Amino acid sequence: MTARSPLPGPPAPTLDLGGRTALVTGAAGGIGRACALRLAAAGAKVRAVDRDTAGLEALAEQGRGLAGTVEAHVLDLTDLDAAELAAAGTDVLVNNAGLQLVRPIEEFPPDVFHTVLTVMLEAPFRLIRGALPHMYGQGWGRIVNVSSVHGLRASAYKSAYVAAKHGLEGLSKTAALEGAPHGVTSNCVNPAYVRTPLVEKQLADQARAHDIPEERVLAEVLLQDSAVKRLIEPEEVAEAVAYLCGPQASFVTGTSLVLDGGWTAH
Repeated sequence: MTARSPLPGPPAPTLDLGGRTALVTGAAGGIGRACALRLAAAGAKVRAVDRDTAGLEALAEQGRGLAGTVEAHVLDLTDLDAAELAAAGTDVLVNNAGLQLVRPIEEFPPDVFHTVLTVMLEAPFRLIRGALPHMYGQGWGRIVNVSSVHGLRASAYKSAYVAAKHGLEGLSKTAALEGAPHGVTSNCVNPAYVRTPLVEKQLADQARAHDIPEERVLAEVLLQDSAVKRLIEPEEVAEAVAYLCGPQASFVTGTSLVLDGGWTAH
């Protein structure tokens, strides 16, 4: 058997989602906003879903002039039937919405645990369920689940978030196995701490849980296990999501694309 030529082939195709409809949850800010804008820049008609009406309006305004469009859809993902209906007819599904509470298990409010699992695991299941008939019918689809390094590793005081992200990893792999014969891929993107309001709101809770001053949380808690000592930017995560939607990633499915600055290398 002869070795393949080391010479480079043709350049990788640019992402063209013209004619495709993408749904992005948690799109009013942070990673979701960056994903919505990136996919719209590639030509997609983006359904931006969130509870934050003002944030969605600002996103829609920011999306004007891109190759695709950004349409705002106010939706509470705890309304699971509405979530499933919202996903009908989508070609690209980005499950991004999330919430966080930092508490020891014995102090963790059961109602919040339930809400976190509903929004971050059960809603993605219902969204995937709603999107698959259309994807299967056309023989093409992309499911990208914004997981976390916490889908692969646990941290103290985050029982609900870690449980939800671990469950999302399993759901994503199952969707990959079922979707493969139909041209549908399903993958996770796993960032470490991202510069988002969700992370910024954790600082006080983390300081309280770890009994340290708030100004020490970033270095001593959030970035302690990362070899790269900075927060990842939302746009970096959006580029990973975009890659998984492109033709060069058609053989990538059932996996986790880790953007953790070396955290899981330990």
